Amino acid sequence: MQLDKAGCAVQVDPMRMAFILPFVVSLSPAGASEMCTEDAMIVFDGSGSMAEMGFNTINEPRIFEARRALHTALPTIGQSRRLGLIIYGPGGEGGCGNVDVRFGPQWEAAPKILDDVDALEPDGDTPLTEAVAAAADALNYQTQPGAIVLVTDGKETCGGDPCALAAQLAAKGKDLTVHVIGYKVRGDQFAWEGEGHNDYNEAISVASCLADRTGGQYVGAETVDQLVGALRVTLGCSVIGRLD
Repeated sequence: MQLDKAGCAVQVDPMRMAFILPFVVSLSPAGASEMCTEDAMIVFDGSGSMAEMGFNTINEPRIFEARRALHTALPTIGQSRRLGLIIYGPGGEGGCGNVDVRFGPQWEAAPKILDDVDALEPDGDTPLTEAVAAAADALNYQTQPGAIVLVTDGKETCGGDPCALAAQLAAKGKDLTVHVIGYKVRGDQFAWEGEGHNDYNEAISVASCLADRTGGQYVGAETVDQLVGALRVTLGCSVIGRLD
């Protein structure tokens, strides 16, 4: 059923909708999920490096810009699909001791995600492999489809093997896709190859194999706008809106 501008029900020709729908899908962002029928977990890097600034050509802590990007992208995305949140880094005993499953997938989750990220004080190391594994478990990945979006500044510092996890998820998952957003990823040292080129600023997260092995996307982002675009591409939907 469809409503006209006055709020009255109007009859929709099924043949007309069958003709229009493919064009609606084709206008969606490239790489976006085909439908919002699968649950998604956001895995957010809350480690100490998210507070870095200065020497690595970062003008303000990554966490400040990440918050602004989430506030822009998530309200609309959260109306279209069920989202959950994992934060890793701060809290716990020891730098690698905390992978915090804040909540599993639910409707209208954007306000809760934004509140949790706004209150976050980055700290600790980077157990990103363990965090992605926890997200997969939260999605019951062996029995139902789902999507994970990892937002990270790049490194695994707690001994995890993201590529081994990627192989496991690809082999045992029902239909699990892992997308990785590398935000302001930096290399271990400067490696100039010529004027205007700096590999240090063009590094790729070690977690990229999670996307490669599961059919997801690796998206690098350096600015707030690029991070907003990456969130919309990896969490967005080809058919806008939610069907109950």
